Formats: sequence, C-alpha cells, structure tokens
Amino acid sequence: MQSSPTMTPTEFRADIPALQEGTYLNFGAHGPSPKYVVDAADEFVREHEYESPVGDHPYETAFRAFDRTRERVGSFVGANPDEIALTESTTAGINAVANAIDWQPGDVVVRTDLEHPAGILPWQRLEREGVEVRIVETEDGRIDLERFAEAVTDARVACFSAVTWTHGTQLPVGKLVDIAHDAGALALVDAVQVPGQLPMNVAEWGADAVAAAGHKWLLGLWGGGFLYVDRDVAEGFEPRTVGYRSVETPSDDPYKYAAGARRFEVGSANPAPHVALREAINVIDEVGIDQIEDRVRRLAGRLVDGVPVDRLLSPSVPESGLVTIDVDDPATTVERLAADGIVVRALPSPTAVRASVHAVNTANDIDRLLDGLEQEWESREHNAG
Repeated sequence: MQSSPTMTPTEFRADIPALQEGTYLNFGAHGPSPKYVVDAADEFVREHEYESPVGDHPYETAFRAFDRTRERVGSFVGANPDEIALTESTTAGINAVANAIDWQPGDVVVRTDLEHPAGILPWQRLEREGVEVRIVETEDGRIDLERFAEAVTDARVACFSAVTWTHGTQLPVGKLVDIAHDAGALALVDAVQVPGQLPMNVAEWGADAVAAAGHKWLLGLWGGGFLYVDRDVAEGFEPRTVGYRSVETPSDDPYKYAAGARRFEVGSANPAPHVALREAINVIDEVGIDQIEDRVRRLAGRLVDGVPVDRLLSPSVPESGLVTIDVDDPATTVERLAADGIVVRALPSPTAVRASVHAVNTANDIDRLLDGLEQEWESREHNAG
C-alpha cells in the first residue's frame, strides 16, 4: 500500500538539474533524472568497483542489487518478485517474449496500428520466417473491440500498448486481455508510457506479459527496463538467449531455466541503472502517484484548452500527459521551439508534434508552449485567408 506523499511536485522539480533552465515537455521520450537517482547509480558503481572486490564479492553485490530491484518493481506494479525480469528496455522485453516462443509457419500475431517500433519490429522479423502479422486499424487513438476480437480469433499473441504514444489515449487493457485469452492468445502489453504518471497494477490487467522501462515518466536512467511475466505463463517460455542468470544452476547439463521471469535475464549486466530504477520508484512514491496523476491531468488540460479544436489530435479531456498537436511542419516547429528553450518532439504518424506533460512541469511551462505555438495557428489562418 502506498504511503502518504511526503514530497510535492514543486520540491521534486527542484531536484532535477535539467529542468532548471528551459521548458522541458518530452517525458514520453526521456525523463531527466533527479540528482538522487543519478547519485544512487554512482554510489553503487563506486561500491561495486572500489569496495566489493575485496570486502565482499562483485557478483554477490550485483545479485543483491538485482534482487532488491525485482522486489521494489514487483511491489510497485502489483506483482511478485519472481514475476519480474530486469531488462535493458521495453524493446528488450518485447523481444525477449517474442524470441521465447516456438513459432511455426502460419502462426498469427496481432498488433494495433498505434504501436511504437518496439511493438512492431520484432513481429516484422518473425514475418520473414512465415509468421502472419495482423494489424488492427484504429481511429483517433481508439480501438474497436469487435475488430480486435475478429483479428485475434486464431492468434498466438496479441501485442498492444496500455497508453498510446501517438495520441496519449488509454486503451482498455483488461478488456483486450480478456478478448485475447478467450481466443487462446497470449496478451503482451507495452506499458512504457504508464509507470511514473499513472497507477499500474498488472494483476488487475491480467496480461501474460508486460514490458516497460524507467527512463521516461519514472525519471530513471537508460538501461533500467523491466518485464513482468505471469509465473505460470513463464514456464511455457524457452528464451533463445541463455546465460547464468537465466538458469537454476549454470553448471548443470542439461540446464534448467530459472523459475518465473528470471529466465529472461542473461548475464553480467550493469546493475547501476536498476539501482537507479529502484530509487526512482521510491521518489515517485514519495510524491504519490495519485498526486502525480491529478497534476498531470490538470496541466495537460490547461494545454488542451489552449489548442484550437481542429489542431488537437489527443482527447479533449486528457487521459495522460501526452498531448498531440497538428502543425504544418513538425520538424521545423520542434526546431523553432527548441531555439526558444522549449522541448517537445515530432511524431512520424500522425504527422504532428507531441508534448509530454509531467507533474514536475508548471503552468508557466504550458503557457510558454502555447505562446510558442501561437504562430502555428496564425500561419494557417493567414494561408486560409
């Protein structure tokens, strides 16, 4: 159970060096870390390299760090520690699942047309090996449940996002999981846009696997990803990449995969990003995910209210901090805003700019962006005239 918040978003913001100058609104791509997250990683590296070789044992030091992070991630997302694998990224997690299935020609994977490349490229590779990939078309960031049900009728895996990176909409994860399961398909969720800005409980979703990472809304470091795999479902996966962390006893021949999700871990990865992930989760809990969600919605609402209706591609009532805005030339707009110290990103589809509003943003940040976008509205009006 989450404890009462002990830190305000304003106090949190003050501890993030990258936010002290300029207006940063790109958390959906990269969340700049607070000092104590970076310090936690630095302190671990110093301990591991300076003290552990003689005073402890480098492998034992690393394994303890991994164990603590699995426990912390599990408690944060509503899972048991043995259902958490520590990965490099969301992409690594999706690939780990894709590569642990004994695919046969004619097997079917279903995805939406809203997926990030992390949820597209692994299936494109399998397509070259005879796996059929069906793409469920969506509209304005929404998915039609009947269309999805028709697509997964004979599918082996369904892969979809919890929050769309294109529109900031929340997909009905629980309903999609139920539909996939009714069809006998595994449900794999890309949840990278969730932790750190919205509550997340994998048990409530009921998905077989959920991939995410800590370098966006959690404000952790690159390399601190995680993969949830239901403990019973995990027993049916046979990862193609195997190392001493993947198995029960490395010296056994034949080897036996480790129980649960740990079979997806491999070898001597650097624990520092996962030490940072643990610290990042602790800080998010200090601020309080409910307080974060409420502030994100209010700030995103302020942005939405200032965007002309015909330019807004995200919901008029924000469902997340991701707000997508139609502009004539996204790349040029991003460059122009960056020159004024305002950071957003361009999207390839829809062709637009996307602002990612976090609880550490301020009303002034939103107003600066709206002022910077004003000439976009004026330009189109002038051209129309």
